[in-house]
Amino acid sequence: MAEPIKDIQFQVPDIQKQKQKELQEIEEALLNHKDAVLDIMEIIGYLKQRGILDLVKGLLGQGDKVLDILVNTANMNENKNSIKNILLLLGTIGMINVTQLEPFLLKLNAGVAKVAESEGQQDGKTGYIGLARALKDPEINRAITLILEFLKGMGQDMSNLEKNKPSSSPDEKQMMDSGETLEPKR
Repeated sequence: MAEPIKDIQFQVPDIQKQKQKELQEIEEALLNHKDAVLDIMEIIGYLKQRGILDLVKGLLGQGDKVLDILVNTANMNENKNSIKNILLLLGTIGMINVTQLEPFLLKLNAGVAKVAESEGQQDGKTGYIGLARALKDPEINRAITLILEFLKGMGQDMSNLEKNKPSSSPDEKQMMDSGETLEPKR
């Protein structure tokens, strides 16, 4: 059978050697990523020059006070409605099909450019005969057709797709007009 170990020698770690080894690892990592470290130092320098670093340092130092102010400000009735409206607006923007919107925006920009171009050229008056002549112009005819199609689409019943239904109760309508929310009072 094996004999029990009676003499245990504890090795005391040499703190100096450990620190020297860690320092060498850090130096090696810095040398291996020299360009990245220099870029980060440059970015930090820009943040310091513009005062952003001091601002972030102050915000983190006074984090509880800043958070308390933000929460109290967001909890005000008018800010609650603003936050809800912003979220609704962001959701609506997310539903826009940009590929369908792009041709319309290009035509809108061309129309604005045409108005800016002709601003000082005409006296701004168009009579009935001038309007009838303008309808013969294919570009104007296309524009009027586009506007009519837009109005037709805008007039469609989309109530089945609405997420926010209008309130039916007069009390709810009065509360919303005054900026109050339908949340329970605390």
